[in-house]
Amino acid sequence: MQLRNLTIPGGAAFAPMAGLSDAACRRLMADHGAAWTVSEMASAKAITFGDRKSLALLRDPDPHGLYAVQLFGNEPELLGQAIGILREKGVRFDLLDLNMGCPAPKITGGGAGSKLMLDPPLCGAMVRAARAALGEEVPLTVKMRIGWDDDHLTGPEVARQCEAGGADLLVVHGRTREQMYVPPVHWDQVAAVKQAVGIPVFANGDITSPERAVEAVRETGCDGVMIGRGALGDPWLFERVNAALAGQTPPLLPTLPQRMAALRRQIYEMCEEKGEWAAMPQARSQAMHYMKGLRGAAALRRACAMLSRFEDVDTLIDAVYRCNA
Repeated sequence: MQLRNLTIPGGAAFAPMAGLSDAACRRLMADHGAAWTVSEMASAKAITFGDRKSLALLRDPDPHGLYAVQLFGNEPELLGQAIGILREKGVRFDLLDLNMGCPAPKITGGGAGSKLMLDPPLCGAMVRAARAALGEEVPLTVKMRIGWDDDHLTGPEVARQCEAGGADLLVVHGRTREQMYVPPVHWDQVAAVKQAVGIPVFANGDITSPERAVEAVRETGCDGVMIGRGALGDPWLFERVNAALAGQTPPLLPTLPQRMAALRRQIYEMCEEKGEWAAMPQARSQAMHYMKGLRGAAALRRACAMLSRFEDVDTLIDAVYRCNA
């Protein structure tokens, strides 16, 4: 797939997730076949106000594969200014993504995220402002939902506005904002978005296996999928999904030593970048994902919750081997 000046490898991208998709996590996903990865989202307004923490969320000193930065907001002029600041400050990115799907009250309460699904013309204005600031070479993507609630399934109209404004690809989470993350995922509504536009569309929502990815593409007609929580603790999922989407036999599941090596690498890189004091509380939740399907998983997850220093990771790994000998 070609998006302006970029050739996109594979059909499965890694979704942004607040507090979870940090640089160490993104690199693992990229190394195992994610078509591109996306930063945690940052406020366009905060960037224009000179907020260093927002800029820090978007910086990756060593991105692996194609890397997108994600901005949110509801003021087109400030969005354009923020993109200009990213370039002035030397923030490196291959794609820029606009968030129109976050359901968190602190985001929608300010009129951003999935609240934009109630105002398709504003969505189009946001995309036009971003495109003007980016120029013609950098691909622009939009992460959206199928609508605000069952009475406002605005996905197709938002999609048309985004396409007209200069978006190159849409990622559609198959739920309304009212649903938050509660099942089901409405693939028929994602299909309606795909049918409304001529640009590529990726399906998103509860894709946790190659079978689910193939089902999502088959039922929506989409060009690929975006995977979020399903890949946490299992970056090899991208290799399996890419193979399944290409009609090939998926590779074997990772061995236990491979899983533990990935866990250790991820937390080590987190500590290197953030410092042990800041990284280890975040590492607890990341480690829990690697315990899925193991014998003694409940006790091992409790051990994950006690991680406080990097040396504790090796103690945890020893416990995993003892439980699964």
